[in-house]
Amino acid sequence: MTAHNAENRLDMDRLVVSYAPLVKRLAYQMMSRLPASVEVEDLMQNGMMGLLDAINRFEEGMGAQFETYAVQRIRGAMLDGLREADWAPRSTRRDMRRIEAAINALEQENGRPPNESEIAGYLGLELPEYQRTLQDARGHQLIYFDDLSSENGEDFLERHFGQDDANPLALLEDADTKAKLVEAIQNLPERERMVMALYYDEDLNLREIGEILNVTESRVCQLHSQAVARLRAMIFGRHHG
Repeated sequence: MTAHNAENRLDMDRLVVSYAPLVKRLAYQMMSRLPASVEVEDLMQNGMMGLLDAINRFEEGMGAQFETYAVQRIRGAMLDGLREADWAPRSTRRDMRRIEAAINALEQENGRPPNESEIAGYLGLELPEYQRTLQDARGHQLIYFDDLSSENGEDFLERHFGQDDANPLALLEDADTKAKLVEAIQNLPERERMVMALYYDEDLNLREIGEILNVTESRVCQLHSQAVARLRAMIFGRHHG
């Protein structure tokens, strides 16, 4: 029995050592989307907790590759850590909620997605001021968006897979949110849709997207924040309003 435990311990240590570089890579990948105030060491520490969780939960017959499952757990732990640290200023969250409400109201009023000038006008802001507000939300909307969805279509299943507290209703609601999200992304203005695709599907950073779209990095950041606000307004708007 003791020998068996020791062997398990060795296996676990081996997995931790071999997957530590993955944790580091995911932490730096996430850092490129977050404000400078976030410490990469904190992300890595939370990521290691996610890795340990993945090793403890993973079973051979689960039908998912370990690395795929581990990436989910590691990213989830990093995002949870950011949420708990509450690093996004309350004012930023409040501003984003106001922008969502404005988008929702204007869309119902006009029957089409509002443009930036219309949103700014509704909020009583000059356009540059509104764009600055969008830019200030950098990184915050990463968590905001991850609340809706994860990066690939199967993730919502994996997130509940093997969890004792998962129930079919929660799974169905999650699948429903996923379907709404896919539809909402299709309905984004073309430029914002392209930013989301390059950011989440191609995993490019803001600078690389800026080069493709021939705009500044800060402009990409604004478009991304606005796209996230639109998506949340489309998905949650009716519930909030």
